[in-house]
Amino acid sequence: MTGPVIWDEKQKISGNRVTIDPITRLEGHGKIEIFLDDKGDVSSAYWQVPEVRGFERFCIGRKVTELNQITARLCGVCPGAHHMASTKAIDGCYSTKPTEAAFHLRDTFYYAHFVHSHIAHFYALAAPDFVCGPAAPAAERNVLGVVARVGLELGSEVLKARAQAQKIQAIIGGKPTHPLMGVPGGVSKAVNKEEAKEIQSYADNLVKFSETSLGVFKSVVLENKEFVDIITNKDLFYNETYHMGMVNSKNQLEFHDGPIRVVDQEGAEHDKYDSKDYLDHIGEAVEPWSYEKFPYLRKPGYKGLVDGKDSGMYRASPLSRLNVSESISTPKAQAAFEEYKALFKSLGVNGPVQFTLATHWARIIEMIFAAEKVYEDAYSDKLTDANIKQKDLKAGGRGVGCVEAPRGTLTHDYTCDENGIVTACNMVVGTTNNNGPINMDTAKAAKGLIHNFEVSPGLLNMVEMAFRAYDPCNSCATHSLPGQMPLKAVIRYADGEVFETVTRN
Repeated sequence: MTGPVIWDEKQKISGNRVTIDPITRLEGHGKIEIFLDDKGDVSSAYWQVPEVRGFERFCIGRKVTELNQITARLCGVCPGAHHMASTKAIDGCYSTKPTEAAFHLRDTFYYAHFVHSHIAHFYALAAPDFVCGPAAPAAERNVLGVVARVGLELGSEVLKARAQAQKIQAIIGGKPTHPLMGVPGGVSKAVNKEEAKEIQSYADNLVKFSETSLGVFKSVVLENKEFVDIITNKDLFYNETYHMGMVNSKNQLEFHDGPIRVVDQEGAEHDKYDSKDYLDHIGEAVEPWSYEKFPYLRKPGYKGLVDGKDSGMYRASPLSRLNVSESISTPKAQAAFEEYKALFKSLGVNGPVQFTLATHWARIIEMIFAAEKVYEDAYSDKLTDANIKQKDLKAGGRGVGCVEAPRGTLTHDYTCDENGIVTACNMVVGTTNNNGPINMDTAKAAKGLIHNFEVSPGLLNMVEMAFRAYDPCNSCATHSLPGQMPLKAVIRYADGEVFETVTRN
């Protein structure tokens, strides 16, 4: 290799290969492999997921009613999403639906979960790239670096709002992180009047804080021409894919319950289906260099990691949810949504927004929407309704539970026997939906940024920004083995001497 190369502790350079391992500011583990040609330009790049967790396998044989607690342990960042999708699947296995009061409590819980998750990603994982700058020293690109620049007052407000959103989850769900709420056809406990008042006090502040966060994004990002130029650079963070997300009956933004809508590159509706029919609409491809599957739309099918109408690659992210939504049902989020659309329209965008880094803006709009939904739910009489459980339930059959996780469309699919024992389990996780586009964005960013063997920590961090926009959760996404894991078995005699070594690569 020739030319200037900078080495740091997470960057390994060997010949014409650059490895970023581990990648940072995400849940789980991953690495990026970048391969250079003889001119020092990028020939290919891969987002690789080397970890694997076999949750689907060890759910089989368990009581189906245990699964909403087992699968919540997939991740400490989005347990509420898994608990909710799992609970909806359990409802299906019992051929029931929650009572109106139970649905309302689940709704309040889930929108609070969205607020707390989006706060965590925006301020702790994404903001360092913008507040501190993509090329800032790695030691400064973290939440402490953000607080040092935005001030302790805002930093304390971040912690306060996130804690309040978690307290709402704890009141309704029993625990703030791994909830105990969901039971077939209902929830495990009602909310009393004192708890309702506490939830209301938190809801008031969450709406105000979400608006503050939009102001922070505007001042830090949108008023910085350099950042806007990065976001709208079609040579770096841009791919023309399909987009997927949940909507309500009016094609408005929805996270908890509704059909799944897919739009094409022009914004026309390509597909719309009930979650129980998901297998008729999406498939999962496998590539040999990753333990994470590659979902695709069955129509037009899997054509590899490429964009365009002929490719089945789709995104399911905050950006996607805004792309499939015709409007938003809450006033403050709708106003922010209209402002968002107006800016991109002024840049010539008439269909879906395909700029990956615009996902951060979309996430803030979603935070406002979720906070407003918590507020609406908190002041409803249904919050303290004691009719929280269905009766006379009988297990046996298939249930599919689908919600929008903060990271994308999440599906849990269970089948159980008449004793409530799980006989089949499948999960398509939010991050898994985005696996193909993350690879595409990572490769495109690397090709646009790295030339003539000039590799620096700042450039590599900008490559990482491609995946960071998706807020990926690899702990959730690698739920099933696509093939065989490498294996080395050493067989020894009783005295320790090696008898035989068996390997599988």
